[in-house]
Amino acid sequence: MISYSDLALILSFTFMLYLTSQNYLIKIEQLLKGFQLWSDVPPPVSDMTSTAPFCCDVMAFEQWLQFIFIPKMTELVAQQQPLPTNMALAPMAEHVWQSVPYGGVMIAQLQQFDILLSQPFSE
Repeated sequence: MISYSDLALILSFTFMLYLTSQNYLIKIEQLLKGFQLWSDVPPPVSDMTSTAPFCCDVMAFEQWLQFIFIPKMTELVAQQQPLPTNMALAPMAEHVWQSVPYGGVMIAQLQQFDILLSQPFSE
């Protein structure tokens, strides 16, 4: 049987997980805008249904972050739905941005988000 203190700890951790996830999403958006990787024009609807990882066959990684990842994660956070527990955005960011000036900042931000969601209580 779970104790009240354990329940309070779990609820507190869950609340912080959602809050911290929302902060990461906001920071990723700010970085994309700051590095001029944010687009005012969405990709065609047909591109949004790609089944390739990160829609890499039809859009740039930053477009996938903007038009698919950020909206979906924002929805999960807002509705307090289960969040991914084995996320690996950083390896794709390293592949795409390793040789550009802003790459280190973007990669580090995505690595931290990956780590956050791989914590034991995030399941």
